[in-house]
Amino acid sequence: MDIYKESLIYHSKGKPGKVDVNSSKECNTEYALSLAYSPGVAAPCNEIAKDPLKAFEYTTKGNLVAVVTNGTAVLGLGNIGPLAGKPVMEGKGVLFKQFAGIDVFDLELNADTTDEFVAAVKALEPTFGGINLEDIKAPECFEVEEQLKKQMNIPVFHDDQHGTAIITAAAFINACHITKRKIKNTKVVFNGAGAASIACAKILHQLGVKKANITLCDSSGVIYEGREKGMNKYKQEFAVKTKNRTLTDALKDSDCFIGLSVGNILDKDMLLSMAKNPIVFAMANPEPEINPNLAKEIRDDVIIATGRSDFPNQVNNVLGFPSIFRGALDVRATQINEEMKLAAVEALAELAREDVPESVSEAYDNKKFFFGPNYIIPKPFDSRVLMRVAPRVAQAAMDSGVAQKPIENFESYVERLEAMQGFRRGFVRTIINRVKHQAKATGKDVPTILFPEGRSSKILKALNTIVYEGVANPILLGYEDQIKEKIDELELESLKNIPIIHPSCHENFSKYVDEFYELKKRKGILHAEAERLIADPFYFGSMMLHKGHADGIVCGATRNYVESVRPILQVVGTGARKTASGLNIVLIKDKMLFFADTTVNIEPTAEQLATIAVHASRVARYFKIEPHIAMLSYSNFSGKNTNPEKMREATRLVKERYPTLNVDGEMQADTAVNPEIVERIFPFCELKNGANILIFPNLDSGNISYKLLQQLGGGEVMGPFLMGVKKPANVLQRTCTVDDIINTVVMTALEAQAYENESKS
Repeated sequence: MDIYKESLIYHSKGKPGKVDVNSSKECNTEYALSLAYSPGVAAPCNEIAKDPLKAFEYTTKGNLVAVVTNGTAVLGLGNIGPLAGKPVMEGKGVLFKQFAGIDVFDLELNADTTDEFVAAVKALEPTFGGINLEDIKAPECFEVEEQLKKQMNIPVFHDDQHGTAIITAAAFINACHITKRKIKNTKVVFNGAGAASIACAKILHQLGVKKANITLCDSSGVIYEGREKGMNKYKQEFAVKTKNRTLTDALKDSDCFIGLSVGNILDKDMLLSMAKNPIVFAMANPEPEINPNLAKEIRDDVIIATGRSDFPNQVNNVLGFPSIFRGALDVRATQINEEMKLAAVEALAELAREDVPESVSEAYDNKKFFFGPNYIIPKPFDSRVLMRVAPRVAQAAMDSGVAQKPIENFESYVERLEAMQGFRRGFVRTIINRVKHQAKATGKDVPTILFPEGRSSKILKALNTIVYEGVANPILLGYEDQIKEKIDELELESLKNIPIIHPSCHENFSKYVDEFYELKKRKGILHAEAERLIADPFYFGSMMLHKGHADGIVCGATRNYVESVRPILQVVGTGARKTASGLNIVLIKDKMLFFADTTVNIEPTAEQLATIAVHASRVARYFKIEPHIAMLSYSNFSGKNTNPEKMREATRLVKERYPTLNVDGEMQADTAVNPEIVERIFPFCELKNGANILIFPNLDSGNISYKLLQQLGGGEVMGPFLMGVKKPANVLQRTCTVDDIINTVVMTALEAQAYENESKS
């Protein structure tokens, strides 16, 4: 399936669109309703009427931004109108929320003139804490922003102009630093004279580049003094006295090329004509003005940046607008002024010169980033961006006198920003990159994973992503013609060449039958029965894994759990203590929790529970999390009935076998996860900081708990994953989604690599 069709499915599945509105307050009693609406709502209304600034205390205004467009210059699509531009505006809202915790209403206006647009937006001032203008064609975008900034008392920011300019300026500072250029002497040539180019030129001038050293080119050539064709007052500001008339003329001996125009316009001769160690920002999308690989071939001394994520030095606006608005909103700034923009520039430039932490490398295939020609700007998924840019913007607002609520304690403020940067957002991406890096580091291919349900639509759709990501090599089991028919039906182009095995037609079928018979002949399995079972893709796949002909298996999307897990346990088998169990990983807020057993043992013994706890602790450590294990029950250190006694005995067994493990029980679930309860009532409990591994007394409690949390608790649940099995094998729930399958496959690939490493040691 191509990305066009995939995107349509993404935007339409479930609830159409990408954004949602949720209540931030409970309203499930008559009294709560009276507070939320009549008569209670009169109180904040009266207070705001007395003091308009109270709106920031009693309403969402202080964290609400409008993303506004008229659809006249949408991405690379041009003037497609406001309605067609709505998906882009919703996407911008998602980025605000994901990267800075800011709420957004996207507003698409049927406003054909500047005056209409300005009047509509100005009338919205009581609702919003800030306005993000988006995708408005030049020169109208300049006029709109100028008028709104004069008429409104909240921040107005045209991201196409200033967002691009701020990121470009930060990269420019560092490129000059690397090439030992003095900014005031640097000659810069722009190709493109629209909103983004003019904003970039303005901010570079503010940084110290002389106007005489800035040349703008548009489709008619150099913008020079006296030119009349295609001019406006914004271009006129950068008209220079020169004999140069073409981009080729202007680039000779120049230091820097900044392209915000069309692809492949910068040719070999132009690049060769530039000064030593040229700086090239080729930011046209999807095709840059020159391909970075070609630029490097032509000149190995070039420093090049683009707007694309698949090349080094991506100039991405997401590095700017979320953090800039975060800082502006948090001090209730009346505008985003030049001082605040320059503060963002300096913060980003300085951050790129710092050592890059391992967490950032993990999010990018474990690549090592060092300040230099291939790393002049921070990466978009660097969580430090928010913590560096927002405080600097806030401070600049305070220093320049536009902050209405100054921050008193910046240390506490940074801690609050850090709390927004939980690991949940990038968890699966980090695992994908970890798998790919391990394969690259060892010179081996990514793990081969088997899928017995080759005709499952959910499995195939998930594998379309897995193949695209390159995180595993899948093999489908089943009838080849039926599977290919399903692939064609779903239009999954990337799966056209995926390996498909029909078990009874495979060259190893007879060998697998004989081996399975030998394994089970003393357990009531006759040879004919062995042949029937191995013809089943679930048993055949388990035998492939058992024989080392694959690295892992994932199944269960179409069969119930017991039927899916039985072949794995019968063929692959369990480890030393003969205890298999199910584990779910729960990502909630800033925590990672491990739940076990959630799928296998109906009434586990104390011995089994101890083994399950130890297995779960190993999983936690694999994610670099120190395990803190709670043995759960309905009582706190006082129960005398069967389950509390069992959990107390399981605790004793774990401590006896692994004295260094932090484990305690029996205890209630709230005690396990709330350190305040422990400190206040049970100071003798060893789990001082709360548990991250929760061991349940039976299958009922474990399974019910994680499913309730998944459906009602707002947490993201991954798994279940099989523990205690000799080789990587995981069984899905029949209610799983495509995303659940992707997560399970990624984790299985990681598990397969861990198994290989352990088997060597």
